[in-house]
Amino acid sequence: MNILSKFLVVTVSGAALLGSGCATTNSETRVTNPNQPGPAVGHAVGHAVGTAVGAVGSNVVGAVVGGVEGAAAATKSTFTNEHRIIRTWRTETTADGRTIQVPVEIEVDANGRPIEKKP
Repeated sequence: MNILSKFLVVTVSGAALLGSGCATTNSETRVTNPNQPGPAVGHAVGHAVGTAVGAVGSNVVGAVVGGVEGAAAATKSTFTNEHRIIRTWRTETTADGRTIQVPVEIEVDANGRPIEKKP
């Protein structure tokens, strides 16, 4: 991992730890209202809003992190200057009747396909 990726992971992890916190409820807090049927409006709405904000926020952060990592990988692959060469041997007979092995070098891409050189 490079420095940018490590920094991004630490920053996102720190933000998640600081933003998460502890949920505590005392015995006075109820999910339902004892005087009226149905859930207590304030308590239920607060949980629904918190869940929606958490889901949207985490998806946005995940999309940003994925985009940054993809852009970094694409930029890195542009500057890769690695040559791969496959050497094969061809048998030839010289004018005086000797048989010799002659090397033939073929440049290939990352998948092993020959790169055709333009004249």
